[in-house]
Amino acid sequence: MTFFKTMLRDEAGATAIEYGLIAALVAVAAITALDNLGDELSTTFSTVDSKLESANT
Repeated sequence: MTFFKTMLRDEAGATAIEYGLIAALVAVAAITALDNLGDELSTTFSTVDSKLESANT
């Protein structure tokens, strides 16, 4: 019975799960931000490409 009481009071596992959830949230935010940045860069490079092509003709 003492073993189960000790297990119920131990919060190390809960802390590890909380850190894991925070890391997952940060990863999702970073992926979203980088995806948006990639779209913006693609648009910028496409614009530069089309202007360079029109300047060469």
